[in-house]
Amino acid sequence: MQFQFFFILLYRVNDKKMMKVTEQTKIQLERAIRKIAEKFPADADTSLLTDIHLRVTQESGELMAFDDDDNEIMRCIIEQWIDNKDDDFYEQITSIIRKAIEQQKAQIEALGIMKPYSLILEDEEKEPISELYVVDDDMVIIDPDLMEDLDKDLDDFLEKLLKD
Repeated sequence: MQFQFFFILLYRVNDKKMMKVTEQTKIQLERAIRKIAEKFPADADTSLLTDIHLRVTQESGELMAFDDDDNEIMRCIIEQWIDNKDDDFYEQITSIIRKAIEQQKAQIEALGIMKPYSLILEDEEKEPISELYVVDDDMVIIDPDLMEDLDKDLDDFLEKLLKD
């Protein structure tokens, strides 16, 4: 009985409607990350940035990158995101962008920017949505989606163990 409940619960958690990423979107994100890397080559003088802000406009599908002083670094259109009306749009693109960054991890970590620095996802009003990636020699950031509700899950597990 408990085993069945686990699978039903797992199914409901994973039952969210997720955006299917097209090959074109993957290519456009790869190109956007490459453009950012070209602006901060590893062999250039180290920049004093602390963050790269990735701003996405849901209506136009526009992805822009800005430095700390709000100077534009890069701009592109992710065609799949144009006129996306999903309420959880930013939640969905967070994981999509994280995967794209992870695939180009070596380029991101080699940017000519003084460490530590972060890539932060923002909405069109410049409100932070999520810290996508942190580059630091002394620290590793675990994907927050992986760690979501971990405390509660561990507490429930411990309680169940002690009960049995």
